[in-house]
Amino acid sequence: MVTIITIAVAAALVWVFFTTLWLWYNQERVVFQPPPIEAVPPLPAQRVQFAAGDGHRLFGFWISPNERVHQRSTDLVVIAFHGNADLAAWLVPWAHEAATRTGAAVFIPEYRGYGGIPGKPTYATAAADALGALTYARSMAPAARIALFGHSLGTAVAADVAAAMNPDAPAALVLQSPFTSAREMAARMLVPPVPWLWRKISRVHYDTRSIVKTLDCPVFVAHGTRDVVVPLRMGRQVFAAARRPGELLIVPDAGHNDVPDVGGARYWRWLTAALRPASVPVGELEEEGHGHLP
Repeated sequence: MVTIITIAVAAALVWVFFTTLWLWYNQERVVFQPPPIEAVPPLPAQRVQFAAGDGHRLFGFWISPNERVHQRSTDLVVIAFHGNADLAAWLVPWAHEAATRTGAAVFIPEYRGYGGIPGKPTYATAAADALGALTYARSMAPAARIALFGHSLGTAVAADVAAAMNPDAPAALVLQSPFTSAREMAARMLVPPVPWLWRKISRVHYDTRSIVKTLDCPVFVAHGTRDVVVPLRMGRQVFAAARRPGELLIVPDAGHNDVPDVGGARYWRWLTAALRPASVPVGELEEEGHGHLP
């Protein structure tokens, strides 16, 4: 009996060691998975060049709500950060719909290592890329308010940018399929969720749930009930932690990537309420009962 227990303990320790070693070496390959292609936007979009916070050259797509509206006259810019296995070009149709419905300009920055941009994506470089996108958006529309949108990994990037903007908080932080923290996502991969061990090995420090507790801006969350990548409970936990909760939209039968398609009109009303709250009657939100405005 003692021998069996000893063998089991030894096997567990070996598993912990090799799992930890694997994660330490491959963590950023897991977090950032750029598709090996340079996609063309399926709808027209202005491709713009900008620099990351560290000077690295990047590009993105700028979608105006109306072709006759000059960028500098825009009163609201939404910076939209895509997920880990996505591309900025693939988010263009969503951006067109969002711009048309809300009257906001939408800027979709690309990360280095994605879409043919040279470089390796890491936690540090993604932060530099995102802050460069913020600087660019401010330069293009100096008088505009800035709202931040993110999907999946992009929700963590957006939350980090929102934290960096303090005390000049964004107009809204809009999160679609968010995860609570990198550590808890690692635990879902059967990596030992030991806090001291995580602090030793991790180079990825995303912690959206902790960030939203400190933000002086409304936080909106949408999540699908059939999301097998990021569980619904994480979206609920992020929303519950928000210092200023906006609205929580739960979309039945939606997975990780199809929340807008499955949510339909409800999704777009939720997004409009986040970006243009005055245009959506409060009574309509209360009637649907998905959350509350700030």
